[in-house]
Amino acid sequence: MSRSTVETEPGGEPPPPGDDHAFFGQPRGLLTLSGLEVWERFSFLGMQAILVLYFADTVAHGGMGMSSGTAASVSAAYGTLVYLVSVAGGWLADRMLGSYRAVLWGGILIACGHYSMAVPTATMTWVGLGLISAGTGLLKPNVATMVGKLYRTDDDRRDAGFALYYMAINIGAFAGPLITGWLGDHRGWHWGFSAAAVGMTFGLIQYVMGRRHLAGRKRAAEFALAPDAMRRAVLLIVLGILAAGVLGALLALVGYLTMDRFVDLLTLISVIAPVVYFVVMFKSPRVTDAERGRLRPYIVLFLASTVFNFILFQAYSTMMLLAASNAETTILGYDFPASWYASALGAFEVALAPVVAALWVRMGHRQPHASNKIAIGVVLGGLSFVLMVLPTSGHSSDDYLMSAWWIVGSYFLLGLGDILLETSGMSATTKLAPAAFSSQTMSLWFLSLALANGIQAQTVKLYDDVSKPAYFGVNGAIAVAAGLAVMALAPWLRRTMHPVH
Repeated sequence: MSRSTVETEPGGEPPPPGDDHAFFGQPRGLLTLSGLEVWERFSFLGMQAILVLYFADTVAHGGMGMSSGTAASVSAAYGTLVYLVSVAGGWLADRMLGSYRAVLWGGILIACGHYSMAVPTATMTWVGLGLISAGTGLLKPNVATMVGKLYRTDDDRRDAGFALYYMAINIGAFAGPLITGWLGDHRGWHWGFSAAAVGMTFGLIQYVMGRRHLAGRKRAAEFALAPDAMRRAVLLIVLGILAAGVLGALLALVGYLTMDRFVDLLTLISVIAPVVYFVVMFKSPRVTDAERGRLRPYIVLFLASTVFNFILFQAYSTMMLLAASNAETTILGYDFPASWYASALGAFEVALAPVVAALWVRMGHRQPHASNKIAIGVVLGGLSFVLMVLPTSGHSSDDYLMSAWWIVGSYFLLGLGDILLETSGMSATTKLAPAAFSSQTMSLWFLSLALANGIQAQTVKLYDDVSKPAYFGVNGAIAVAAGLAVMALAPWLRRTMHPVH
């Protein structure tokens, strides 16, 4: 292709040259973005691994004194809020900040949130969770979009690049719980939150230092608002935040806005938001007929992601509670905190991601269609829960201890499923996205995570009320059935998802 006909991004900026193979055969900008995600996931999942245990621990031991079901529900509600805010993060990047600055400011808010949680008071815990929610909403959808901008649409390295990116994410997912879990178990929960704060600070430093290798790093938003509209938008955003804060405080003071009602509200929003978002994109005059046609199969991918992540996120809630109460915390004679089980998930994904990436590169155009990769991922996620029926069955009381290998095996299935689904899902999203909604369509993918958390926030309330075999068996069976349904739709998906292969 001649230089005069080179592809350009929606904002008019050409993607990096196709011969950039500086990072394991991938563009060197992937190293910068992967490095950021190592530390962001170190901080986020390191904190997530101990959050539900902190909520469920007694006040005398430095916790919040919640029941197991309530702790899991509140933890899931926090996850719901994180991914709901990603919609605003995508819009702010597209219309006001640009991807680079959105990610930068998101990282700053995340770091401030973790530093707030390091202060040992309940008030600062809630303040910190709010800041982390806002920051993650800015960072997550936009950093994934920036990875997509490193490649042309027809670049066969794209799926492999996302697999390496996801491996980097899981290096942080592996290391975070090891550090925060040990500190939380031996020094106190807020020491663990402090480690998460330091990790995010390191991530910001390397992101700024490597910015010259990033596509789409220009200061202007790709679809910036006109100056008058920009001023109105800023004013409305500030007033909206202030109004929501004042209203929430007043409702809490009079006793109407309880924790249970807040969780229910977030679940309701997580259901409504993606419906509204799909309708807006389908009706937008800036979306072409061809782009609208590619959004239809995307709905199937969205629902598949929701089902899988409903299982995945419970690795940090119900599975963590099960590990703390009913699993051995000794392997090969070595004792470890229960929160270290979360590191097993990251370890498997670190080990398996390069294998998957190499397999896709070797197969080239012969690799399975993205929809089949996603379907297999959903089935594996369901099987990870079905497996837990075996060690939780046949006990006359709840004081039994299962072998650590049961949970490790469950996390192996979950980790492999996560690699297949998330890398293919994020990669497909960057290909199927309408040009005028590039960052926001990635936000729509993260809304599937919000919906998964919103549903989880309700179902985990049953964790204390039903038997463990029934809880894990029913949820796992539903996920397996959903994965098989996506496989059945494979012929239609292959026809309608072009240029995704």
